[in-house]
Amino acid sequence: MSILLDEKTRVIVQGITGKIGSVQTKWMLDYDTNVVGGVTPGKGGTKVEELPVFDSVEDAVQETGANASVFFVPAAFVLDAFYETIDAGIKLIVVVPEHIPVHDAMKMRDYAIQNNVFALGPTTPGILVPGKGKMGIMPASLFAPGRVGIISRSGTLSYEFAGILSEKNVGQSTVVGMGADPVVLSNLSSILQKFEEDDDTDAVIIVGEVGGEQEERAAEFVEKHMTKPVAAYIAGKYSPKDKRMGHAGAIIRGSAGTVEGKRDILRKAGVEILNSPIDAADWAVRHKLR
Repeated sequence: MSILLDEKTRVIVQGITGKIGSVQTKWMLDYDTNVVGGVTPGKGGTKVEELPVFDSVEDAVQETGANASVFFVPAAFVLDAFYETIDAGIKLIVVVPEHIPVHDAMKMRDYAIQNNVFALGPTTPGILVPGKGKMGIMPASLFAPGRVGIISRSGTLSYEFAGILSEKNVGQSTVVGMGADPVVLSNLSSILQKFEEDDDTDAVIIVGEVGGEQEERAAEFVEKHMTKPVAAYIAGKYSPKDKRMGHAGAIIRGSAGTVEGKRDILRKAGVEILNSPIDAADWAVRHKLR
C-alpha cells in the first residue's frame, strides 16, 4: 500500500506537448507510472510517447478512465485548468508550476475542498512511491522502497533525505512534496493523517523550512493523533528576517515562522528534531526502520 498514488492510479499529463511536459512524461513512464494520456487544447488527436493527446480533460477522462492529473501548464492558465480538471471528476491533482498568483491558489484550494479533491502544490516536485510510480519531477534514482514516509516543503531537500536514507538501506513508503508557496493546496496535517492511516508506513519525516505556519499547525495534530514516530528538519536557520529565501513561502515576518519557533513547538509535541539531513539516517536506524 502507499498513500495517494498506487496501481489503481490512472494519470493524465496536462501540458503534455510542451517541452517540460513531454520530457517528464517519458521519465514518469520509465518509472512504470500508469500514464494513460495527456491534455493540450488544440493538440487533440496527436500523440506523445505513444500516448493519446486530448483537447479537454473531460475527453481524456471519458476515453482513458483517468483519475489523477499532473500539471505542466503555464502559470497563467493553471487556475482555469484546475477548475476544468475537477469538473471532469479527477480526484488527485499535482500542480508542479511555480509563480501562480496567491489569489489563484486560494481559489484552487477552496474549490478542491468543496469537491473532495486532494491536490498538491503549487511549486511541488510531486509525489513518488518507490518502485511503483511518480507524478511530477522527482529524480527516481535516489529513492528505494521501504516504510518511512517523507513530507517536504522543499523539492531538493526531499531528494536529499531520500538519498541519505537509501544509502543506509532505509527505504521510503511514499515521498510527498507539499509545495513551497505561501498558500498550498493541502496542509501538512492532512498528509500526516494519510501516513498515520497507511499500514505500510512505520514512521514519518517532516522536511520543513522557515516561514509560514504549516509546521506549527501540524504539531497539534502530531500530539493528538500520530502514533508513529515523527522526526522533523527545519531548513533556514540563518535566514534573515523579511527576506525571501528561495521559496515564496520561506520568509520570516516578525516573530512568526522562525526555525527555533518551529523546532520548539514540534519538540513539545513529541517530534524528534534533526539538526542536519544526515541525522535522518541515524534516527531511522535507531528506530529500526528498514
